[in-house]
Amino acid sequence: MNGTNGVKAKPVITGEEALHIESAYHGYPDTETGRTKRVLTNIDLLSESGEFICLVGPSGCGKSTLLRLITGQERVQQAKHFDVFSRPVGFPDKQRGVVFQQYTLLPNLTVAKNVRLGLEFQADLHDLWRPKWRREANLITMKYLERMRLADAANKYPQELSGGMRQRVAIAQTLVTIDMFGMPKVLCMDEPFGALDPGTREDMQVLISQLWEEHKMTVIFVTHDLEEAVFLSSRLLVLSQYWTSDQDDGSKLSGSRIVMDIPLDKHAMSTEVKKTAEFGALMKQVLDTGFNPNHRRHVAEFNLEHPKSFQSLSLEEDHLNGTFHERDIVT
Repeated sequence: MNGTNGVKAKPVITGEEALHIESAYHGYPDTETGRTKRVLTNIDLLSESGEFICLVGPSGCGKSTLLRLITGQERVQQAKHFDVFSRPVGFPDKQRGVVFQQYTLLPNLTVAKNVRLGLEFQADLHDLWRPKWRREANLITMKYLERMRLADAANKYPQELSGGMRQRVAIAQTLVTIDMFGMPKVLCMDEPFGALDPGTREDMQVLISQLWEEHKMTVIFVTHDLEEAVFLSSRLLVLSQYWTSDQDDGSKLSGSRIVMDIPLDKHAMSTEVKKTAEFGALMKQVLDTGFNPNHRRHVAEFNLEHPKSFQSLSLEEDHLNGTFHERDIVT
């Protein structure tokens, strides 16, 4: 944990990191004031390959915004570094698989054909007409429909399914590429289980944990469900707008920061772990650290226990520990 004289410096960069984000700022135009409304402030994140990162925080803190920047759906407004596997984030590509909160399925295609699209989009054009490739694609499609408990719905159309079932079809559409094309380097998931009933949601949590353990892919998982985040993550990030600095007493919303970054013991496990005292105590700690507007920590006191966490604070933010000025940030 950081202390008054213990702001964490940046670890050595090896070039093998999945994510290297440093001094990143992002916002949107405010039509009322004519100025930019800050959403993300001074985001610093260094991630090794193979981590299961869950991102939680209060409503409106910018979780989905940060994910969109990582996937390339939006371009960060200002940052010293915003790299995925040592390359600046560009347009979306096959190396970054995405499961969106708002899914889009083609209504004129069956469930099976919607899922198989995930394979067809990545296949070579000549493969699409080869009988052997099509047989393999059908087998893989049915495999993931079974894992999603959707085999009986293979020949139905999206409008015949519940919202939760359609969400599972969208998840299968992304995961189906694993067997044929390999795991994407980064799998980004934005509230993927939000529309599921509690029982199915826990089944999907166990499934994604098993897939992560099997393939050791890098996962960035945004959720509003704190219990889900603590259960799934090998690294828990709390993004919050509730903080103070030497130049901001917390009375104004100045964008969100990573206020908590801790490593967790992650492996595929029974959901019974959610009932333990340790699990409950960690959830309580996270709620107090990032979700309580009446308990704002100074930027030098964030709970950054993960060995790869760091902070690049300005002298204006923390006169004791600041190491750079915002004017030095490159756009």
